[in-house]
Amino acid sequence: MVFLGWLGIARLGLVQSAIGAVVMLATSLLNRIMVVEYAQIAALPAGLVAFHYAVQLTRPKWGHGSDLGQRRTPWIIGGMAILAGGGVLATQATLMFADGLMPALPIAIMAYALIGGGVGAAGTSVLALLATRTAEARRPAAAALTWIMMILGIVVTATTAGKLLEPYSPERLFEVATGVALGAFALALVAVSGIEGPGNGRAAVAEGDKPRVSVDFGTAVRGIWGDALTRLFTIFVFVSMLAYSMQDLILEPFAGLVFGMTPGQSTQLSGLQHGGVLLGMILVGIGGHGFKGRSAQTGGFTGLKLKRWIIGGCVGSAAALAALAVAANSGGSWPLAPTVFILGFANGVFAVAAIGSMMDLAGRGGPGQEGIRMGLWGASQAVAFGLGGFFGASAVDVGRSLLGADGPAFELVFAFEALIFIAAAGIAVRLNSSDEVVTRELMA
Repeated sequence: MVFLGWLGIARLGLVQSAIGAVVMLATSLLNRIMVVEYAQIAALPAGLVAFHYAVQLTRPKWGHGSDLGQRRTPWIIGGMAILAGGGVLATQATLMFADGLMPALPIAIMAYALIGGGVGAAGTSVLALLATRTAEARRPAAAALTWIMMILGIVVTATTAGKLLEPYSPERLFEVATGVALGAFALALVAVSGIEGPGNGRAAVAEGDKPRVSVDFGTAVRGIWGDALTRLFTIFVFVSMLAYSMQDLILEPFAGLVFGMTPGQSTQLSGLQHGGVLLGMILVGIGGHGFKGRSAQTGGFTGLKLKRWIIGGCVGSAAALAALAVAANSGGSWPLAPTVFILGFANGVFAVAAIGSMMDLAGRGGPGQEGIRMGLWGASQAVAFGLGGFFGASAVDVGRSLLGADGPAFELVFAFEALIFIAAAGIAVRLNSSDEVVTRELMA
């Protein structure tokens, strides 16, 4: 098998950028338009975003389909076409809310279903292709590079779209959104063109490789879920991403309600957090790649070499969240900006280390199962993201109502998130390359 060079890895990163651009459109920009410009309740866009995550439970099915196919490129292109179409339809549905809830709501539901399906098909196939065609030593750096490019895609799109939307009008919104969707599709199309090589580039196996085995979806799912290490790692992905996503919707309100920050200041604080995330990702990308040679003699899989990064990132995230819990009762005297930066840094460390582990574990069952494994972990992550964001915001609302104060409500939620990260670190400690050891620890 011919492995991808850094240029090929970067090209797949461009697909991640394209996916992030359209997702930003649906989950951020249209969210604000529904609530502010068209006076819809905040639960409406929140519910639509949660629904798009729920649709991503189909990721294992998309991944299995790409496993059975001769090439993954058509699945990536098809998924991007669905995603781009969903983005345009979601924009049209948003504009229809100006005339009331109906008939805009059914169209919006259909649009967000397309967005979730498109993300599932394209995103799962990109990661499966990356896992299949990236040399083991490059996987930590490849995971960091593609994730960073996805974040950059979101940042660049948000900045550019924001400028193009001034002055705002419904017509301008539709033009900008359509441009983003079509531009993202074109970028992905160019990025994957010829990347798998001529003919049956993916399915070909080198002499001595295990032959690909085609099985039906149910049998494949039962087979991989029967693997103790895969099952434990799936649980880890869910728990860690649940903790990771809980603070997404409450950090800026926390800065405003407890520290009295203006919208501009809280937005800058969010930017500082994302800066920390990027730095943490870069550190793991360089460090994981650099230490690969030294750890290659220990056996096991890359994820075990990355395990210390995963555990360190989870513990660091827990410590930063515990500090935020203390800050909730300290108010303006607490150094909030450094704390948020450390939280972002620790989040970036554990997230990229976990993705690098996914890429290596994807080939654990032999050729032909990379897609369905990536789909399983993608579905676990999507469910965690949907539940985490909703639970974090709801818990703060309930806490403020019951306690009658902002600080204690945020304190409890941040402390609970810290405990979840500690639980995730505990699960990561139990990850081992030996099936016998994993099985014994699961039964302990």
